[in-house]
This record gives sequence, structure tokens and C-alpha cells, in this order.
Amino acid sequence: MQISNIVNGRSTAEARWARYGPYYAMFPVEFAFDVIRKYSKKGDNIIDPFAGRCTSVYAGGVLERNAIGIEINPVGWLYGSVKLNPAPLQDVLQRLDFLRKYSSEYQQEADSLPQFYHMCYCNDVLCFLCAARSILKWRENNVDATLMSTVLIYLHGKIGEGISNQMRMTMSMGMNYSIEWWTRKNLLTPPQVDPYKFFKDRLLWRYAKGIPHVTKGTRVILGDSTKELQTLLNDTKKTGDKFSLLFTSPPYYAVTDYHIDQWLRLWMLGGSSVPKAEKDDHKGRFGNKQNYKELLENVFGKCYQLMAPQSTIYVRTDKREFTLDTTIEVLDKHFPDYERKILKKPITPGTRTQTQLYGKDFQSPGEVDIILIRK
Repeated sequence: MQISNIVNGRSTAEARWARYGPYYAMFPVEFAFDVIRKYSKKGDNIIDPFAGRCTSVYAGGVLERNAIGIEINPVGWLYGSVKLNPAPLQDVLQRLDFLRKYSSEYQQEADSLPQFYHMCYCNDVLCFLCAARSILKWRENNVDATLMSTVLIYLHGKIGEGISNQMRMTMSMGMNYSIEWWTRKNLLTPPQVDPYKFFKDRLLWRYAKGIPHVTKGTRVILGDSTKELQTLLNDTKKTGDKFSLLFTSPPYYAVTDYHIDQWLRLWMLGGSSVPKAEKDDHKGRFGNKQNYKELLENVFGKCYQLMAPQSTIYVRTDKREFTLDTTIEVLDKHFPDYERKILKKPITPGTRTQTQLYGKDFQSPGEVDIILIRK
């Protein structure tokens, strides 16, 4: 398949599903396909321990590699697992119709939600969301996962493009900020949307070219890489399978707090109706320097044991000093027998950084690619 047919336009199933799921710090699709093509070959095993919305895994599967991703955020995992294996369209539409029939039974639950929700969504949409949140078993059932991920895509965005009042698509705005902003802009009434028709139309569009052809076995694991990599290590000891390409982009230090940035989608998946800081240890790794370094040490240390004798490590990271220096230090420690090359990715007219792709700007934007090849 021509990569140009995937990264440009929507004329194939692979292209139509490639950008499935708005997400912060997204790998540009073109970049992912280019790296996979350049640093691996058909049949190779590829791993991404910080998979995000799984663009690297998807590119590997479409290009006939065996790719495995690990993602701790259920929003990213859901996007990735669905685009790798969408459920049959008719089954998804039947499930959508089921939600339509039972949405009215969730009026009391909708009424009990804070003011934000009533300014964000019309009543029909809010009842539908409450029904979907209660009924869909997205962790266990592929049909439910496909429908839920579609709901997440359009949960918030510009008026007319999503089901909400005016919001960003990639990142959830805070409750008080949104209320104040809507009030100031005189957007006091959410758009009237028929959720059944809205999602049916978008599902029909998404499936119009079919579903993508992805290498069998390509998958994304929902979990913590510091734990899931050990399971993969145990498996490789039995099978002898090794990875020829490690291709990833760890979260940047002190940039991303996905529990705040994605709080509304996490609510949809069963989380709190009010955004709040989470206390779990793994959710504070990216704002503490010591914890951040320990995370990289743990993940890249385990990844070294998974790599084949002739393999490549490709890591995209932030150009800011601490993140970059720490990443290089950890990689050099755990991959001492690899030759290192640094590619700076400054911002040029017409391009955007991964952080800019989800709506956050910095004084010195840009990324750095670290490429390690065994000597």
C-alpha cells in the first residue's frame, strides 16, 4: 500500500481510521509511517511502551509489522484498540439504537449533574451520555468499545463538529473556566443535537471505505508499562521473539497531566464528574523530577532486554533541558552498545509540535529525536 494514500486524504479505510481519536501530544501520522518504513521491515516486531492513541502501533500493523503498544490512559487505549480492530458496523449501529431507546430512563441521573453539564450539552445528549456511561461495557466488549470511542471523539469540540457547547476537541477545559467563558460569549444554551442521528452519520462516514487491514496480532495493552513489560519479558523467554524497533515518545516532564487534560472523557469512562487531581502514584510521575527519571529508568531498562541483536531505538522527546538531558542519560545507560544520533526538530512555518497539536504552547517549541542503533 502506498503510504501517501494513508497520510493524505480519506480515500482508503487505512487513511480514514489513521487519525481516529483526538489526543494531546499526538504523533503526526506522517512521522509514524515514515519511521516505521525507514527503520523496520515487513514481519519485524515493534514495541511502543508509551503508545498514546497508538499511531505507531497502527502504522506498524498497516505496514505488515507485528506491533505491540502499552498505554496507561484508557482514552488513548480505547482509540488505539478500536482503530486496530473496529467492530462490525451493523453491530455498532444496533447498540447505538439500544442506547437511543433507553436514554430517557437516565433523566434523573442527568438532572443531578453539576451546572457545567447542562451548559455543555442539551438534555437529549446528556441523557444519552448518561445511558452510554452506564450501559456500555467498553473494557470487555468490542462493539461497546467501538461505540464508546466514537462518543469520546465528539464529546467536545467546536459547535457543529461535536455534541457540546463550544470547546476544544483535544483537551477538556475546566468546569469554572468553561462556564465563565460561555457566559462571557453569550453561549448560555448548548446546541440542540439528536445524538442518535449525530453518531449514526459519523459511524456511516467512518466505515464508508471499510475497516483497515492490520497485521494479525497487532495490539495495544491497557496498563502500566513498568508492569506490563515484565509480562512481555516472560513471554519472550518462552517464545524467543525479540523486537527490532522500539519507537516511542515518553510524556514530557511537567507538560502533561492527562487526568486534568482529559477529565471529561475520563468521566465518560466512569470517572469523577468533577475534575480533580488523582492520588495514585503513577499519576504523579511527570511532575516530579526523581519520579520521572525512575519511570524512564524502569521502562527503558526492561525494553533493553526485549530488543533483538540488530535493533533500533527511536525516541521523540521534548527539547527542554531537563526532559532531553534525562532521556539521553537514561538511554545511554541502558543501551551502552548502541550508537546515538540526535535529530533536532525545530518548528518551521506550517509545522506544529506534538504539544501544540493538543493546544499548549511554549516559549521554545520543538522536539528532538534520539536514534540509537546497535554498534
